[in-house]
Amino acid sequence: MSANVLIVDDDESMRLGCLQTLSEAGYRVQAVPNGLLALERAKGETFDVVLLDLKMPGIPGMEVLKSLRKQDSGIVVIVITGYGTIETAVQAGKLGAYDFLCKPFDPGQLISLVEKAASSKRHALEDSCIHLALDDQDVPSDVLVGESPALRRVKRLLRKVAPMDSTVLITGETGSGKELVARMIHMQSRRHSHPFVIVDCGSLVQTLFESEMFGHVKGSFTGAMDTTKGKFEIANGGTLFLDEITNIDMGLQARLLRVVQEQEISKVGSPRTRKVDVRIISATNRDLSKEIAENRFRKDLFYRLNVISIHIPPLRERAEDIPLLAYYFLKKLSDQRRMTPKRISEEAMALMSAYHWPGNVRELRNAIERGMVVSEGNVLGHEDLMLNEAAPEVPSRLSQSRSLADLEKLRIMEVLRDCRGNRSQAAVRLGIHRKTLREKMRKYGISYDEPHSGEETPPRLQ
Repeated sequence: MSANVLIVDDDESMRLGCLQTLSEAGYRVQAVPNGLLALERAKGETFDVVLLDLKMPGIPGMEVLKSLRKQDSGIVVIVITGYGTIETAVQAGKLGAYDFLCKPFDPGQLISLVEKAASSKRHALEDSCIHLALDDQDVPSDVLVGESPALRRVKRLLRKVAPMDSTVLITGETGSGKELVARMIHMQSRRHSHPFVIVDCGSLVQTLFESEMFGHVKGSFTGAMDTTKGKFEIANGGTLFLDEITNIDMGLQARLLRVVQEQEISKVGSPRTRKVDVRIISATNRDLSKEIAENRFRKDLFYRLNVISIHIPPLRERAEDIPLLAYYFLKKLSDQRRMTPKRISEEAMALMSAYHWPGNVRELRNAIERGMVVSEGNVLGHEDLMLNEAAPEVPSRLSQSRSLADLEKLRIMEVLRDCRGNRSQAAVRLGIHRKTLREKMRKYGISYDEPHSGEETPPRLQ
């Protein structure tokens, strides 16, 4: 998978020259003319390598370097300058710069250094995954892997929410990690030494709901041979996780609402009530507003459960997390099976990055495990993932794509379609120069007519 590169230089000819050189070398490249725009761009997107000019108007290059490293300690920064002094190099190195490139330099030097920097970032990524997997062997579910802006927002919100005792509603597609987030909230809360109890709401039987949730006393009904504790009582002092809350029948929702409001339960067959101290976290993969509108979910229960809402984005919306997750699972599964970790081929990584992952992170883990089982040698190839056999819903044009060129062509066609043929917008979305896009369209025989209005509108910096 090609590295994502940001160029920061106020010299337009230098900026565009570097952009074109690196785009043609296969990198995803963006360019900005000053430090302020660079920092804004880095807040919303993850970059592997940054080419940073030190002498620019506005924020000094050294300050930009310091801020970039503070925002993302793993970012690789190459300093470029026409003032190549030993003192400058030493100062930049102390602030975390990877290397130093003095103007003027030829395209070969630029590509070679960026290639080394990107390789360094990849190795650091693999090393961090190894540490994650080793540190996490005893509590495999309590790690939220990814550094995309979308997942960073989830992590920031999670850190804020965990110490509070508020009720939390987690939304997200199947396999996106809702239970994982719930566990992390519990582990980072003051309740972490008390039970974390999971209730699979889809498996609750209506006739046994109260017994399951609140417990029953001996002899309260046929078969009640002993007095038992319900889920609320078991979770007392800790956290109760109601997974797929929308599976609870409307009639049972009313009973649940009363307990959530009062924090008070009564065992089946007993007139006595008792207080429970439970934090409630619920999760659903459905659209609750639609469920309420269609009278399948109580609005008052929704308001009780939705004090704080956390949405986990699907994996297809944070594709930059795929390499990190893939290596994380590869290392973790290798350690569990006491195997030597394999390497993931570029074709396999490209296929995983292009795939839409309807089963999200869970499906990715299964694909890596499947690939480890069937692959021969020390490289996990794209054919070992068997995504086509595992997921027949994958579009046929993707299932037939067996090379990086095929995947790149497919990606360009999809983005052009989404941008309604506007090449300027498509180039920005793809992270390449408009000229590079035009050349690739010619190379792959892609033809799209642009809309009549706004055809020459230049891409805006975001």
